[in-house]
Amino acid sequence: MTSTNPAAPPTVLRGVPVVAGVRCAQVIRPVRMPVSDGPAADLAETLRPAEAARCTAAAAAVAARLRERATRATGAAAQVLAAHATLAQDRAWLAAIDNRITAGAPAVRAVAEATQEFAEMLTKLGAPMAERVTDLYDIRDRVLAELCGISEPVVPQPDQPSILCARDLAPADAAELDPARIIGLATTLGGPTSHTAIIARELGIACVVAVAGLDEVPAGAMVLLDGSAGTITVGPDPAQIATAPAGHDAGAWIGPGATADGHPVALLANLQDAPAAGAGGAEGVGLLRTELCFLGRDVEPTVDEQAELYGRVLTAFAGRTVVIRTLDAGSDKPLGFVGHPVEPNPALGIRGIRTAWRHPGLLERQLEAVAVAARDTGQRPWVMAPMIATVDEAKSFAALARSLGLSPGVMVEVPAAALLADRILDHVDFLSVGTNDLAQYAMAADRMSADLSALTDPWQPAVLALVGMAARAGRAAGKPVGVCGEAAADPLLAAVLVGLGVTSLSMAPAAIPAVGAQLARVTEAQCRAAADAVLAATTSVGARAAARAAMGE
Repeated sequence: MTSTNPAAPPTVLRGVPVVAGVRCAQVIRPVRMPVSDGPAADLAETLRPAEAARCTAAAAAVAARLRERATRATGAAAQVLAAHATLAQDRAWLAAIDNRITAGAPAVRAVAEATQEFAEMLTKLGAPMAERVTDLYDIRDRVLAELCGISEPVVPQPDQPSILCARDLAPADAAELDPARIIGLATTLGGPTSHTAIIARELGIACVVAVAGLDEVPAGAMVLLDGSAGTITVGPDPAQIATAPAGHDAGAWIGPGATADGHPVALLANLQDAPAAGAGGAEGVGLLRTELCFLGRDVEPTVDEQAELYGRVLTAFAGRTVVIRTLDAGSDKPLGFVGHPVEPNPALGIRGIRTAWRHPGLLERQLEAVAVAARDTGQRPWVMAPMIATVDEAKSFAALARSLGLSPGVMVEVPAAALLADRILDHVDFLSVGTNDLAQYAMAADRMSADLSALTDPWQPAVLALVGMAARAGRAAGKPVGVCGEAAADPLLAAVLVGLGVTSLSMAPAAIPAVGAQLARVTEAQCRAAADAVLAATTSVGARAAARAAMGE
């Protein structure tokens, strides 16, 4: 590229901002093995059983390594790795490979062909199944490496802080990025709510996705990544580097969450399990994802097994708010012990609370486990159901939760729930807005499509109007309304959400200090002015600019 010439002017590439922060460093790129179709000649019939066994063993070895990595990970990374391990043991994929080997194909060729067939099928299904194509290719590469006796593909670990640029990044690779070495992340594909983006936010790595022209930036190039503006400046000049904003200075912020004039805003953590250490100054847990306990299992975990997990979190946050989301299974998170239907559009199918209604007893046993954990720890957790779309669904869930002594709430992910928030609040104690799915459903846009990433941007005024509608209903009912989607981790957007009337923000622990510092610099009146300005905007870009202007940034 011309921008790598020291005499050439800087080149600015634009994408979708995901994680705030300005970072300047050299580019590194992942190195992945070339995929071969393997030998053209078919195997002799006598060799095929042994070849099939060799392939089965390779897939099992890959799955075992991923499961082991999941046990060492935390948060969303642990869930991603566990789901990845399940994909390596997918029965339909393995059967397709075995059928090819039985017909004479060598294992390497069989894996490559079966993977391509499944990738095309998943792509046609659209979101969220299309999101698994990158995962599937990563599994393919790991199995091929095992078959060929070479090391699995990995992201390089640079000796100095670097910015990782990739066409796409398998979540299994993103899960183990070292924020001390990888200080910035940019991808050509993906969206603001992809697994990779969620992990980057959890790790506190400045991130931009859907960057046009990124593939042309070579390893070794010096770039300036602005995770707030969504830009990559290739070959920045010294003046740009010297005058680049330092990002959000969270060093002096110690909490609790509040605006500069003392308006309280609870800053909570999105978690998968009890944190091994502190949770970034979190005042509680706004979203405890419970899928990790269920993924990769052939039988449903027992009430006692689930209660032990919930009890660890309740103990770690004794005396503080803990919101437990009931099982959000189906679609891109299938369960081995539940018969998920084959659906032409899984994102609009049997997922979340719909899985529970389809399998009587599943939800009841999970809520019983929460009640057991509450009794054993002496805490009173809140519970919320995902993918609620009707008042009757909210009413039924609330009745079941209350019968076990639990405080019920629902997630606002389906636009219908925002539109009927006032009536839903007649039955539940709180609402929690999941902006990731709310943006996808409100804008009718696949959240994994780089081409549509501007539509699934949480800054879209239509999405924020729905958030505001839910918040107004909560204020009228005197009940809390939080945001637990990825939008809460954007410091500037967090202030806008407060202006809309949101009472709590839940995010990856790494994002809490920056959000807390941002809120401490602005008044509640400024937040409200920014919210009004954003709702008057017509585009996500205009909404960002309006918010900055309203808050004097």
